[in-house]
Amino acid sequence: MEEDDVTIREQNFHSQVREYIICFLLFAVLYIVSYCIITRYKRKSDEHEDEDAVVNRISLYLCTFTLAVSGGAVFLLPFSIISNEILLSFPRNYYIQWLNGSLIHGLWNLVSLFSNLCLFVLMPFAYFFLESEGFAGSKKGIRARVLETFVMLFLLALLILGIVWVASAFIDNDAASMESLYDLWEFYLPYLYSCISLMGGLLLLMCTPVGLSRMFAVMGQLLVKPTILEDLDEQIYCIHLQEEALQRRLNGASSHSYVRGSFAHQLNKELDIIRNQRNKLERRKKASGWEKNLLYPMVMLILLAGTTISVIMVALNILYLLVDETAMPKGSTDRGIGNASLSTFGVAQAVLEIILMFYLMVSSVVGFYSLRVFEGLTPRKDDTTMTTIIGCCVSILVLSSALPVMSRTLGMTRFDLLGDFGRFNWLGNFYIVLSYNLLFAVVTTLCLVRKFTSAIREELLKALGLDKLQLSYSPTDPESGKLSANGHQKTL
Repeated sequence: MEEDDVTIREQNFHSQVREYIICFLLFAVLYIVSYCIITRYKRKSDEHEDEDAVVNRISLYLCTFTLAVSGGAVFLLPFSIISNEILLSFPRNYYIQWLNGSLIHGLWNLVSLFSNLCLFVLMPFAYFFLESEGFAGSKKGIRARVLETFVMLFLLALLILGIVWVASAFIDNDAASMESLYDLWEFYLPYLYSCISLMGGLLLLMCTPVGLSRMFAVMGQLLVKPTILEDLDEQIYCIHLQEEALQRRLNGASSHSYVRGSFAHQLNKELDIIRNQRNKLERRKKASGWEKNLLYPMVMLILLAGTTISVIMVALNILYLLVDETAMPKGSTDRGIGNASLSTFGVAQAVLEIILMFYLMVSSVVGFYSLRVFEGLTPRKDDTTMTTIIGCCVSILVLSSALPVMSRTLGMTRFDLLGDFGRFNWLGNFYIVLSYNLLFAVVTTLCLVRKFTSAIREELLKALGLDKLQLSYSPTDPESGKLSANGHQKTL
């Protein structure tokens, strides 16, 4: 009997060590990928090893950790769904025994823990540490900046705890709720993260429909559109004439010392726009026939099909919510993974659900940077400050942490939320969940209708030659650099 107990303890020990190694390897891969992404956009600084360089490096490591946690949150639900289907297909396979319910639950708990840590500790620390200079009268250095950062974090924690205390006191007035106000670990942090998740869900609700309609324009910029009723040779010729005219004006302006620098800067900006247009036109001319006439329509059809399927699934989920209470998103404490399939059509539906989740995440990021409020956070290659990178990491962390909750709330999957993700208070409110589904379906449909009707209207005007009547010009319009039909650029 004693030997059996020792054997069980050894098996539990080896299982825990194996889970820790797997979690470490997965996080290491995400960390390396995140580091490569951030260094690609981070502004290049001098190689001098001064105080600011050390602060920037520490902030860079914290941002990389946060972005890796965001990636873990994105892959969390897809990894759980595909693991469940693999265990159902190969229940007794020796090589996948490491894929079990304990590992899946551990990943959910770790992602939840690290999300809270990054959102409430690491990212505020990185921002305050980057902006700190040390208190007045103290000796300058890393130690003084660290001290100021911790003081600012302490004051921020007091402010947030006070806001949460007042808000919860107003919302819940009963005796039990008043007693729980003094429980920091069991009440404050789950309640605060529940509020953050609700804000992330609302942010996804605002960004995803915009991103779904914006994805068509983004792919249209990456791919070569079919040439319909257009003479590319004539447009390239007009571009060359205009480029030569601007170059002569710029040479004439640089030869006169009395010409203002702002005027020369404006000419250089217009010349860059013209050159970008020439490169795009030359790329369209050199593109092969299958790329223009086959690849572009296929990609557009795939995007349209993905968006349509998403709206249909949300509409079906609304019906399920009205007739069946089990459609409500809820948490699960059951560690049994691989007991039953949560997809009606098995592996095929599971793969479709995973593709839709990634599609929604990419669309939400595209929609986030398309909103005017967050345009200032758009990263630029080799020219993004650390402050902007911190803002981007926080935004992506909020979006990715809310992705599993949004996917389950919209009925994209029937996989129950695990760990702290299923403990959010607002998930049990029928009216919030129903309103969320209705808003997503309505807003997404309106964005798509507006997008396609405007595109069709522009193509009809271009085909009929009525676009020549558009003589107005806006300096902030992204299409302002386009040539009119007569080959001249629109000017003020």
